[in-house]
Amino acid sequence: MRTVIVGGGLVGLTTAASLGLIGHEVTVLEQAPAVRAAGAGIGLWPNALREFDRIGIGAAVRALGNGIDTWFHDAAGRPIRADGYDASDHRFLLVPRPALNIVLADAVGRDRIRLDAHVSGYTEDGPEVVVHLADGAELRADLLIGADGVHSRVRAQLAPGSEAAPHAGHYAWRALVPAGDERPGGTVLTVGRDRTRGGYARVSDGQTMWMVNQFEAGPLTGGKRDRALDRARNLAEAGWHDDLLRMIADTPEEAILENQIMFVPPLQRWTGERVALIGDAAHGLSPHISAGGTLGVEDAGVLRASLDAEPDTAKALLRYEAARIARFEEVREHSAAVELAADAAEFAQRYAAFSHWMLTTAPAV
Repeated sequence: MRTVIVGGGLVGLTTAASLGLIGHEVTVLEQAPAVRAAGAGIGLWPNALREFDRIGIGAAVRALGNGIDTWFHDAAGRPIRADGYDASDHRFLLVPRPALNIVLADAVGRDRIRLDAHVSGYTEDGPEVVVHLADGAELRADLLIGADGVHSRVRAQLAPGSEAAPHAGHYAWRALVPAGDERPGGTVLTVGRDRTRGGYARVSDGQTMWMVNQFEAGPLTGGKRDRALDRARNLAEAGWHDDLLRMIADTPEEAILENQIMFVPPLQRWTGERVALIGDAAHGLSPHISAGGTLGVEDAGVLRASLDAEPDTAKALLRYEAARIARFEEVREHSAAVELAADAAEFAQRYAAFSHWMLTTAPAV
C-alpha cells in the first residue's frame, strides 16, 4: 500500500516505521528543511516504549534517555505521592526530542522522508488520494495520514471548523541546558501558587530540562527569561527551588521555548475512506498531563493493527477511529481533573489515577 504521511515529528515518523512493518510503501512529507524536533524533552511511558520495541528501536531509545521516578512537591519542597498506587504508575523515560527524532528518521529511512515539502491539500480520486504540494507537485497514494500537529492542514480539510484554539491564559516555558550541580534526581514537578507548576529533570548525563507552566497567566511583560522567572518564583518558597531559579537565569534567551498552549476540540471524525488523522492533529491537548507523545505513539500501534487485521482500508480506519475517540473521551476527563487540582496532594492523587488508568488500559497491539 502506498501511504503518504504529512508531518515528520515524533508521531509521523513512528507511524511510518510502524506501517513499514506490514509492508506499506511510506513517504513522509516534512515542511521543515531538516529532520528536527521542536521542544526540549519528552516523557515516554511503557505503552510507547512497547511500540518502539516492535519497530526495533526500543534499546536505542532507552539509551538516549533518563528514567524518571516521579515525586510531586508542594511549594515548600515537601515530597508527595498518592496512596494506593504502585511505583510503576510513577515511572517513565525522559528523552531529548531532537535525538529521538534522529533515531526514528533512521528507522524509517532517510530516502523515504521529503523535506521542504509543504502540503496545501488533497483530493480523493476514485481508489486513490492525491496529495497536493504548494510547489504544484502531486503524490498519488492509497492512504493519507495527517500527523501534522495542532495546526493540521489535513484536519482542516477533513473536518472543517476544527481549528486549534488557545487554552486560554495557559503558557509554558522550557529549555534544555547543560547539566550542572542541581539535584541529579531532579524535582520533576512542583505545584505552587497562582496555578503555577514546574520543575526540572535530567534528560541524559549531560543535559537537564527545566519547565514552568501557568494557567491564567495574566499579562506577559519583559523577555521570555523574565517571564519564566516570574512564574518560577511561585514555586520557590523558603529557598526551595533556588536551583531552578538559577538554571532559568543562566539560560540564554534564545534557548528558551515559550508557548501559548493550544488544543484541538473534540472531533466527530478522525478518518475518511482513505484519510486518517493521528497524534496532535487528531487530539492535541494541553501538555500538563505529560503523555501526549506517548498517546500519539499508541495511536500508531492501533492504526497499524487495524490496517493489518482488516483488508478494507475504509473499514480499518473506522475501527481505528472508534477505538481512539473512545479512549480520548476518558483522556480529556483525566486531563481536566489534573488541571483543576487545587494543591500538590490533589495533583498527586489525580495524576496517579490518570497514569494508572493509561497504563492498565493501554491497547495490546
